[in-house]
Amino acid sequence: MLKTVAAVTLLSSIAAFSSTEVHAEASIKEKCDYDGKIGENPDYKTAICLLTEAAIEDDVPPEIVIEIAKKESKLEQFDEDGEPVISPDGGIGIMQLTNQPAFDQEKLKNDILYNIEAGINTLNDKFERTDLPAINNKDRHVIEHWYFAVMAYNGTKPINSPVKQATGETNEGAYQEEIFSSIRAGVGYDELARMDFKAEDFEYDTESDKSIEFMKDQYHFLIPFTKSKHFYNQDQTIGSIVDLRVRKAPSTKAEIVGTLNEGDLATVTGPYQYDQSPNLNSFVFYPVKLENGTEGYVASPYLRNKFKDVPKDNYSVESIEYLYDMNILKGYSEDEFGYKDPLKRKNTALFLVRAENIDLTNRPDPGFVDVPKSSDFYDEVAALADEGIFEGDNKNRFNLDSYLKRREMAVLLQRVYQFPSASIEEPFTDVKDNDWYKEAVERLYASGITNGVSETEFGPDQRITREQFATFLARSINKNFR
Repeated sequence: MLKTVAAVTLLSSIAAFSSTEVHAEASIKEKCDYDGKIGENPDYKTAICLLTEAAIEDDVPPEIVIEIAKKESKLEQFDEDGEPVISPDGGIGIMQLTNQPAFDQEKLKNDILYNIEAGINTLNDKFERTDLPAINNKDRHVIEHWYFAVMAYNGTKPINSPVKQATGETNEGAYQEEIFSSIRAGVGYDELARMDFKAEDFEYDTESDKSIEFMKDQYHFLIPFTKSKHFYNQDQTIGSIVDLRVRKAPSTKAEIVGTLNEGDLATVTGPYQYDQSPNLNSFVFYPVKLENGTEGYVASPYLRNKFKDVPKDNYSVESIEYLYDMNILKGYSEDEFGYKDPLKRKNTALFLVRAENIDLTNRPDPGFVDVPKSSDFYDEVAALADEGIFEGDNKNRFNLDSYLKRREMAVLLQRVYQFPSASIEEPFTDVKDNDWYKEAVERLYASGITNGVSETEFGPDQRITREQFATFLARSINKNFR
């Protein structure tokens, strides 16, 4: 059994704020055309702009910040009399900050942008806490990875347990569940992942107000996650999860000038812009150029990362995007995958460690002469060698930059995923009975993981390309890809 990240009871104390003051940025007010008049709430579009810009400034998904503000205050800093909104429990303003002496209390009451930035600062502090469970690799741009930070924003009390202790059912009334449900209800976010937590992961007394004790310090979910739609860059290649209308202007009311079809590619040509229509939307528009030269604007919720070097009709597209959405597989850059390039052994090690969440700590030195402890790949290689997954050659070298062969691929995947004994015999004439990889090839073939390079040849000495390995790995993880 693979040694994965251990589940332990967390005893660390709550992290202190890294800053005692939050400064409202003049550039945000300028972008949002906001004059900051005390006692007056900005209109909906301006409030969304302030929340979005402040979130992006702190590298936090705006989708989360917007829904927190909607739930906490309905986007209101002031009441109908022009007085600061203060709840019975002392929550102040649009972000309803409670018991936060680190911030200027008068500015929290009278400066909406300061209040927003203080709320984001608080949320960010929760994300950085080490006594809260981490989800996968804790990517700041992955919405679901903020689950426990959002929970802690309201409080890690029994009422916010992810699951009901008595039944193990999802606690739909938990603060963070309500926030994520609101995001999921928005256009384009219905695939926001639902994570499977267990009742035994959380210890608490339902009759007590004491905080929940977390029994796991990390979760590893093999599910596609959702990245924020607000961090695409100019010249980046993107696509759409639906056939998406391209409009003449950044508005849901603007003339339609084309369609970004699902699977097609487009290039971002500039920064995002806010909806110019009177509709109360919280998403943005990106200016894009389609492959046929059409230029216009597309709504952000339906967009996704695309690799421009992977042909849209290639057999590997779905596998690559599936693994990318799980943060297992990455490209050379945000939009270049390395299609047709042979896969190096060192990159294979990274992919397998990410896929199986293999613990890298306290591993013995494997002793490979070409993998010193100073190597960027030492931890992964040491862990895989300790697990008996990867081996070196007869000269005690790992050969980081050597290319992976098909025979090696078969053995590696068999060691990790333990496919059952073959019920059918493989038809390959180039795989002999005494070959050290024969059983692995048979099991992968029978399990629907791989075919040969032809009907009668497996091609054991041929190099594996990056898209081929992505396909085999996706099939190994998820039977729906077989």
